[in-house]
Amino acid sequence: MPLLLPQLMTRRSFLSAVAGAPMLRLHAAAETHWALLSDTHVPTDPGNAYRGFKPHDNLRRAAREVAAAAPQGALICGDLARLEGLPGDYSELRKLLAPLSGSIPVAALLGNHDNRKNFLAEFGAQPGAQAIKDKHVCVIETPHVRFVNLDSLVLPNSTPGLLGKAQRQWLAALLAAEPKPPTVIAVHHTLNDSDGALLDAPRLFDILAPHAHVKAVLFGHSHEYAFRSWDGLWLINLPATGYNFNDQEPVGWVDARFSSSGASFTLKAFGGNLKDNGKTTVTAWRL
Repeated sequence: MPLLLPQLMTRRSFLSAVAGAPMLRLHAAAETHWALLSDTHVPTDPGNAYRGFKPHDNLRRAAREVAAAAPQGALICGDLARLEGLPGDYSELRKLLAPLSGSIPVAALLGNHDNRKNFLAEFGAQPGAQAIKDKHVCVIETPHVRFVNLDSLVLPNSTPGLLGKAQRQWLAALLAAEPKPPTVIAVHHTLNDSDGALLDAPRLFDILAPHAHVKAVLFGHSHEYAFRSWDGLWLINLPATGYNFNDQEPVGWVDARFSSSGASFTLKAFGGNLKDNGKTTVTAWRL
């Protein structure tokens, strides 16, 4: 459920409707600078820990670091809540994101450990989101890249994800319409063939394949940090902010800078495997 948290939207942003979808349009800059997070897993109990990590403390630290980096916006790529998307989880999420409020927009996707009803009860109706049946989509336009945020949540605390036919049809129409700026897709679930991944990933790839202006897909879910290329399309698995599943993976966030020709991604790790902390990966966009 990709949404713009209303309490966290910059006063300089404004919404307009383009290609049938709500859109957040940001002012021009030399590049598009965004902070990318995923799998925050914020619990109701701040002391809750998993694998030695405290997700509450991790998001507090990440929010401070993101605020200091002064990006133009931030994206959390799903699994905001600890396990079931309890009301208290989202109450804590609001508090932890406070360092970003009033300065930058924060886009939040819901993952398989989130709950739409409880999320909306805490944050209210979301400007910038369009409902497609029970799914929600959001488009964010910047001078160098357009973010298209999708909704893969099926049921809270049920692992697999699904876009569904209606959302896929909406996406296909959006990508076929003019204009066609460099576009980055964001979705929570992984795109492999595991039982817990995005179940209609093959059909998503069928939609993306003919559109060279789609440059990358961002996702989380696996708590891994990885870059892969599929026919020139970058598949970028964001690291978890809350905790990792194995000691080889970092815990933290990614400082991303987008241009019309590509992007750079700098790992900001503060837990787990710190070997690549500060490493920048540069990706050139397919033509």
